[in-house]
Amino acid sequence: MVFWYLCAVDILDQVLARAGDDPGVRGVILTGSRARGTATTRSDYDVTIVVATQSQPWQHSTRTETLDEVVCTVDALADTSVHWRRYSYRGATVLLDRLDGGITHLVERQATLSAEEAAVHARATLDAYINQLYRCVKSRRDGATDAALLDEAESLPWLLETVFALHGRLRPYNKYLRWELENFPLPGHWTTALMPDRIRTASLRFFPEVEILARRNGHAEVFDGWGSDIELIRTFAEAAAADRS
Repeated sequence: MVFWYLCAVDILDQVLARAGDDPGVRGVILTGSRARGTATTRSDYDVTIVVATQSQPWQHSTRTETLDEVVCTVDALADTSVHWRRYSYRGATVLLDRLDGGITHLVERQATLSAEEAAVHARATLDAYINQLYRCVKSRRDGATDAALLDEAESLPWLLETVFALHGRLRPYNKYLRWELENFPLPGHWTTALMPDRIRTASLRFFPEVEILARRNGHAEVFDGWGSDIELIRTFAEAAAADRS
């Protein structure tokens, strides 16, 4: 354990020493499992180096067994248009901030959805969730059990995206789903409902609860846009919930 700690200090010290010697560096950010406190002995160090300028907004500079280092510009860090990247900054630790808090602010902005962003994202992912469940229930109706199971599995990411967005949050990467829920619980029963051991086979039967939550958040038009087709999902979702009980 002492050896592991010394290695950790050595790696981060080397990164900070290099950054400190480079006047173009504006910040250093530790992300991933090391920042979130979920690291194992096999975990590497995920580090983002923020610079003033470079030829490309993002460059992967180092990838070894111990260090995964990405270099980006300040403007690139400020760009929140790439949705999948944003959760990587949830729980991040800013190790160097030469912008007097500016790097910290940009990291927090990446990791946090605005109310408008959450509403737009929830609407889009809700429709995708419904679409995939519709495929699932049609397969069930037609006796294509294997296809139905695959369709329901494919609906799960959209379910997670939707429920987190409806709560104004970014969906965590699967690896950090439990960490997210334990450290930043959702209201009501959702923390327990979305735990990995519960949600992985529950996408269809949770549809009624998602509908209630989504309608409460102003997304009734998404359901109404499906017309009578939505009834097929409701029927199979109710049956799935009854089978579970």
